[in-house]
Amino acid sequence: MWSAVIGRDEPGAMALATAAADAGADGETLLLDIVAAVQRRVGLEWAANRIGVAEEHAATAIIDRVIAVLAHHPAPPPSPTRGNVTVACVDGEWHALPARLLAETLTGRGWRVDFLGAHTPTPHLVAHVHQSNPAAALLSASLPTHLPTAHQAVTAVQSLGIPVMVGGAAFGADGRYARLLGADAWAPDARGAADRLARGITARHAERRHEIDDLPHLADQEYTFVKSNRATLVRQCLAALDERGPGMRAYSAAQRERTAEDLAHIVDFLATALYVDEADLFTSFVDWTRDILTARHVPAAGLRLGLDILGEQLRDFPRALGFIRVASETLPTAPTHAGPETP
Repeated sequence: MWSAVIGRDEPGAMALATAAADAGADGETLLLDIVAAVQRRVGLEWAANRIGVAEEHAATAIIDRVIAVLAHHPAPPPSPTRGNVTVACVDGEWHALPARLLAETLTGRGWRVDFLGAHTPTPHLVAHVHQSNPAAALLSASLPTHLPTAHQAVTAVQSLGIPVMVGGAAFGADGRYARLLGADAWAPDARGAADRLARGITARHAERRHEIDDLPHLADQEYTFVKSNRATLVRQCLAALDERGPGMRAYSAAQRERTAEDLAHIVDFLATALYVDEADLFTSFVDWTRDILTARHVPAAGLRLGLDILGEQLRDFPRALGFIRVASETLPTAPTHAGPETP
């Protein structure tokens, strides 16, 4: 399957899937142990710079087609026997494949599933569950930067008396952020979610809560400041890099755009770390960014210079400054004579 997907052989990938299903392979096993495993490898190959973005997109599109074939092979799924649930990605989350795999798994286990797909705005999610009254809403988020919007979705759905289960890499390998945000349940993967749903989920919150009710540290307004001043912080950091990193001045427009994007991601993850008050979230992202840049032959010292400059912009915000210092300690010392050497 990997060879077919990475070789852009869509007919071959679909033939493999249907042949396995015809031979009696369990549909859930094919989805979660074969197709999902191939998709994870696609992500790892991109991170290691062994495939490009276009190749990653082409592979993901083939995998999406394979899922569709398996979902309706050899016949449409049986009639639902367990009730209805809603599966959706939180507002801003475009990585729909994990939620799609969950929806197909639940369908195979007898649930009637309303799959709302990627990037479901919270008002539309609330309107849907209000109308359909599901046994539970299952929300997916892959990127931690979507935790604030996930929190809004969780509290809004719970205010209707509908229990909410969350899952995806954004909530941490141990579900720590699911608990922090007050979700009624968390599962590490599709099988775990299906098993947990089968045992029943009770809504613990029936009132509308505010963010600060769950996260009292937000009272210091550091998250609000960083989030609302994102564009200004990125612009100021770029200007400082121009002054302190002569190599930046030779960058092309495309190279400067990539640098601005990296800085914007750093600010976004810092804001999210402030939201959940978790330094490890920011440090983990910085470590991941270092590995991504290293695989692309970009010196990690340039990343530390960018963090140092961001820290100077936020010197009056103790939590933010502390998070930046902790993350910077994992990186090589930034050179004082030059900035990033390559894009």
